[in-house]
Amino acid sequence: MNTQTPPAAQPGLLAPARERGLLWLLALIQFTVIMDFMVMMPLGPQIMQAFAIGPAGFAAAVSAYAWCSGLTGLFAATYIDRFDRRRLLLVVFSLFALSNLGCALASNFHLLLFARAFAGVTAGVLGPMVLAVIGDVIPESRRGTAMGVVMTSFSLASIAGVPAGVALGAHFGWQAAFVLLTVLCVAILLAAIRLVPSLTAHLAKTPPPFTQVVPNLLRLIGKPAHLRAFALTLSVVASNMIVIPFISPVLVANHGVAPDQIAWIYIAGGLCTLFTARAIGKLADRYGKVRVFRWVAGFSILPLLFITHLPALPFIAIVAFFPFFMVAASGRFIPMQALLTTVPEPAQRGAFMSIATAIQSLGVGLGSWVGGMLLDIGPGNTLVGYETNGWIGAALTVFAMFWIARVGHPESPRVAAPVVPAEAES
Repeated sequence: MNTQTPPAAQPGLLAPARERGLLWLLALIQFTVIMDFMVMMPLGPQIMQAFAIGPAGFAAAVSAYAWCSGLTGLFAATYIDRFDRRRLLLVVFSLFALSNLGCALASNFHLLLFARAFAGVTAGVLGPMVLAVIGDVIPESRRGTAMGVVMTSFSLASIAGVPAGVALGAHFGWQAAFVLLTVLCVAILLAAIRLVPSLTAHLAKTPPPFTQVVPNLLRLIGKPAHLRAFALTLSVVASNMIVIPFISPVLVANHGVAPDQIAWIYIAGGLCTLFTARAIGKLADRYGKVRVFRWVAGFSILPLLFITHLPALPFIAIVAFFPFFMVAASGRFIPMQALLTTVPEPAQRGAFMSIATAIQSLGVGLGSWVGGMLLDIGPGNTLVGYETNGWIGAALTVFAMFWIARVGHPESPRVAAPVVPAEAES
């Protein structure tokens, strides 16, 4: 194994092949993080039966991940810019692999709860680390395209990761999904040792003493430009999460969809986002991130309202419709995330993205909590009130479409701009 640290990299200085390999590696890291979070949902019945817990106990395991991820992301802002990004990424991803092994080996619910919380702790650092690496290595003119590549991790998790985990869980027990994740993490870690370059340019500026960390963090959060970016992030995430967690329960309870059919719906949506994520990223680079966000967000309101006011439809029609929802719901994040990387100064990018990731976790928890409060049990154990969720999600989306003009710096669309080849590696 090559144990030598690769040379430091600056934006545009990686050879094209090395840059593509790094982006797909970052996508695979995100894939494991997303799969780790998503696979818990369909495994719920097996986990509740294995540990003799009710829905409240299972919800505690799910929420422990989200809240720990958010709090850790916020705490990470105090130290993430003090280290070589390569070294920190490798250490935290190794701990993430151990957290999944801990889930697989958990012999009681308390150990599982601890392992899920620890997984959230590591995931809260990995998210901003991936975004910070993109910001350090990829020039701004191609950052939307790069974000599109990394965002395909969501598609891969929907198409392959979660269905594979659920299938293994059905045949070998719920632990099998976390064994699979552990094996994948080890394989990706070995590739990361070879592909991730040393990233230390942000260390040129001497970091402040630790006594100044908290005051500096508060100043970082309190910058008007940063607050505007965090408000955008919170509104976009909440608009999704007030609807998405309840799609499967509503389809099962109100539309007679069998639980084992749900996977086909997400596979269909994931297949489409696999192709559209990179296209949306390229459009953001060409026509401007604000403009493309507004295009995708405006379109997303239609499928969002349709799925929360879903009429009686055959299952095949639901499968055919769902890609429109997933493409729009996930596509909004590509230009938004690319725009967020332009908000902070380079030396503060890691800290800023840590806080932004923490805000996303807050949006996940807040949106899910509010969405659940709005739903009630109706006649025949149906779920009622889902229409209200849709209207609130649409209102938050409209707010984001107007608010995004206040985020980042003015940008000029790059229409048919030539791409300057990256210099070859020395």
